[in-house]
Amino acid sequence: MAITGTRSIGDAPVDELAEAFEAYLRPFSDDGAHFYVGGASGVDTAALQWLAANSQAALTVVVPCRLVDQPAGSTEVIDRLREAGRLADVVEMGATLLGKAAYHARDRWMVDRAGLVIGFPRGAESAGGGTWYTLNYAAEQGKVRLVVPL
Repeated sequence: MAITGTRSIGDAPVDELAEAFEAYLRPFSDDGAHFYVGGASGVDTAALQWLAANSQAALTVVVPCRLVDQPAGSTEVIDRLREAGRLADVVEMGATLLGKAAYHARDRWMVDRAGLVIGFPRGAESAGGGTWYTLNYAAEQGKVRLVVPL
């Protein structure tokens, strides 16, 4: 499964995110599950932390450039989970420029390896944002999508 979601979780309470993850990630997070999660702030890092603490699923973090190019808070979480042996892999896509094209390439990479894409867009988030780009790409690929608005 691939997870996509807004970087701007804004004032969404931590318990609200935990409830959404409990309801929409837990049913797919058995021991044989494998999640692909981006290394950005917001939903990516929150979902990664929740999955690491609440499931035995394999977790792969995918970053568009290098891990050191990710936000400091996200990098700290990834490093901690890697040291704890909780990550199956960290994939660094190696883009030379961090921007929309690099994020879209990362998102396509995750979708191409997933059978299900779970998206967490923020309310009235633009249909041109990364979350909707990923969900639309998944639709074009015939992948099952679950959309959970925050």
